[in-house]
Amino acid sequence: MAEDGLIGRRAVVTGGGTGIGAAVAHRLAADGAEVIIVGRRAEVLTETADRINTALGSARVTGAPADLADPDQVAALAEHLAAGATIDVLVLNAGGGATYGDSTTLHGVADAWRTIFDHNVLTSVLVTEALRDRLTRPGARIIAMSSIAGLRGPGAYGAAKGAVNAWVMGLATELAADQITVNAIAPGFVPDTEFWAGRLTEEVVSSRLAQIPLGRPGTPDEVAATVSYLAGPGGGWTTGQIIQVNGGALQGRG
Repeated sequence: MAEDGLIGRRAVVTGGGTGIGAAVAHRLAADGAEVIIVGRRAEVLTETADRINTALGSARVTGAPADLADPDQVAALAEHLAAGATIDVLVLNAGGGATYGDSTTLHGVADAWRTIFDHNVLTSVLVTEALRDRLTRPGARIIAMSSIAGLRGPGAYGAAKGAVNAWVMGLATELAADQITVNAIAPGFVPDTEFWAGRLTEEVVSSRLAQIPLGRPGTPDEVAATVSYLAGPGGGWTTGQIIQVNGGALQGRG
């Protein structure tokens, strides 16, 4: 997108402190937007905002710490953001796929699945509902971060991302009358993220690359480029879609 593609627009990026979220924040700021990054760790948000602002030579990124699975913290975040202008772009990137709980007991399985659901579904739903009245009408863009796992599994993480996809399609229809678009992006193997921290063995990398016709992993910047398109002028007639960014690992679905 051109340097001024989002000039005068205000964007909120959840999970914006690291990985794909940080790349999205950088790209939207480079496109001209004022960007608020949200995450649980205030120090990480500050470091990321400083790094992006230094790179761009302009103070376009600020941080707002909050745990988006906590309704009270989401309400406080919404009150904080209400002090500014309306929100033009809402990128729902907060989530995670780590293993939680003791999978050898039913209580442990239940705890693990609830936690994965909280981290990947509620973090999107709660912040969207809290900021819904602050979205620009017409013209706001909501972009949720799904996963290839939401289209083919496995497990609790795949089920949670599948729920995000279903929610996105319903919300797109609901908000279409206000000319607000709602889409999801489903990345494939993007190793340069906290999602893969501590799990990138040689065997895992080889297995993942073997599934990708293009023969290489993706990068956070490539996912951010898709967000840029959906957030920008060219994305105004794209809504209710699950857009795959996976090097061909899964084709023709979404």
